[in-house]
Amino acid sequence: MNKVLIDCERTKYPNTGLFHFCLNLGNELLTQTNPLQESLFFYLPEAQRQLFGKSPQHVLQHPLHKFFQPGTDKFQVWHSTYQNSRYKPFNPATRVVLTVHDLNFLIERKTEPYSIKKSLRQIQENINRADHIVCISAFTQQTIAEHLHLGNKPVEVIYNGCNINEFPGFKQPAYRPAKQFIFSIGTVLPKKNFHVLPCLLKNNDYELVIAGNNNKQYETKIFEEAKLHGVENRVKIIGPVSEEDKYWYYKNCLAFAFPSLAEGFGFPVVEAMYYGKPVFISTHTSLPEIGGDTAYYFENFEPSLMQRTFEKGMQHYSENNPSAAIHKRALQFKWSNAAALYLSVYRTLYNQ
Repeated sequence: MNKVLIDCERTKYPNTGLFHFCLNLGNELLTQTNPLQESLFFYLPEAQRQLFGKSPQHVLQHPLHKFFQPGTDKFQVWHSTYQNSRYKPFNPATRVVLTVHDLNFLIERKTEPYSIKKSLRQIQENINRADHIVCISAFTQQTIAEHLHLGNKPVEVIYNGCNINEFPGFKQPAYRPAKQFIFSIGTVLPKKNFHVLPCLLKNNDYELVIAGNNNKQYETKIFEEAKLHGVENRVKIIGPVSEEDKYWYYKNCLAFAFPSLAEGFGFPVVEAMYYGKPVFISTHTSLPEIGGDTAYYFENFEPSLMQRTFEKGMQHYSENNPSAAIHKRALQFKWSNAAALYLSVYRTLYNQ
């Protein structure tokens, strides 16, 4: 029996992309695994030991495992789901799959060359240990090829899926906008570039609702920008939201805006497209790859240009009703497809 360990150590941080990546991929892998061929184990922090229910086998994470982790010789394949992971098998015979999500620090820390060099060195060590590398977008694959040494290791793109939880009877979100609203969601950090969005409230009576883990310093910058446009009373930063709340905001928003500067994939974009919403995104990193020709793009973040882009996009959406095409685009990103491709990688490795 081939044993595969899926490293889900990063699930210790809920409401993040890595949490949802591990949760959704893990659940789908459980449905597709052949019990006669392989057995899945999940490497989990104590607080998430029942993340996949009571039945799945798991190994509990401990900080000392960075230095020594007994028992890893029983795994034929170890899937490291995070490019910066400090946890790896100590048995050299264990084959390693490494998922690389992004090198966003190249953008976030562009004024910190020492920090960039340190992060690249750590990822290079993980690449050196890996037997197969998976990138979550073609943009990420291109970026690691430019900045890291891949040798002759196999590298492929496996797109993330998008898990949509629907709650048709749910009507009471934690914050219910009083007006039509533009929605955005993500950790409230500078790389998300949310502070450019208040200008979209000029010459209309909409609200801007931003959900996600808060960063007070950057939140202040968003409101400072809103004051410049005289719209601070219509900008609502509401913090983390439940799955039910998130469903309601996607379902009822007028439009979705995501001007991020650094994404390896872009879960929120796919989620908004699933509901056929007009999606306004930046041209940076992986976002054009995900939005394709069904999204509207901010070519830069000059307020008047953003306003024109938004107005023209909403007019196009109203006149052409492309919601079905937008929804169809979202359906290309399925966890069932991702899990099938990862299983194929595992099986190739332990059958070599």
